[in-house]
Amino acid sequence: MSKIKIQKPKIPKGLETRNFEGSGDTFFHQCVFEGETIYGEDIQKMVFEQVIFKNVIFQEATFRNIELIDVIFDKCDVSNTDFSNGAIHRVEFHDSKLLGTNFSESTIRNVQFSNCQTNFSSFGFADLKQVVFQDCLLRNAEFYEASFKNVGFTQCDLNEVNFSNTSLNGVDISTCTFERLIVTLEELAGCEVNTSQAIAFAKILGLSIKDSL
Repeated sequence: MSKIKIQKPKIPKGLETRNFEGSGDTFFHQCVFEGETIYGEDIQKMVFEQVIFKNVIFQEATFRNIELIDVIFDKCDVSNTDFSNGAIHRVEFHDSKLLGTNFSESTIRNVQFSNCQTNFSSFGFADLKQVVFQDCLLRNAEFYEASFKNVGFTQCDLNEVNFSNTSLNGVDISTCTFERLIVTLEELAGCEVNTSQAIAFAKILGLSIKDSL
């Protein structure tokens, strides 16, 4: 488990169930969306505050400049949804699909991704603080020129993740698996790795590893 402390979403009990389709609203507060499909929406500056999404499918949805505050996504499919330039605070994604989801240039605070399929997702130029990825598939995910502070990856598949121009100082990836990362030696400085990972990085740098006698 990650040692990073994450503030959990502040959600009251007894939320009313609502339908997104046909509401015409751009602000949703203290409600639950369950078992519906949100299709083809293209809305700027949508706000969800103290909201639960359960078994909800997003299809061809664009919510640039979204505000997600105290929100839970439980068993949802948010694949290819555009959340770019968003403000995302105290949010949890559980057992959800986020294939190709776009979080680029977003401010992300106190967010947990647990047991999620997050391959090909984009966090380019995003500002992440107090963020944990737990048991996630992150193959080919994009963290280009992202800013990290107290970001953790635990038991994740990081193969082919792009960390170009993103400092991994203080980031622990020792429990994760990967065959290759897109990262430079300078960006790796201060990154916490296990012994086999350290040997793999040394080989990438062209060092010849010999067993000690």
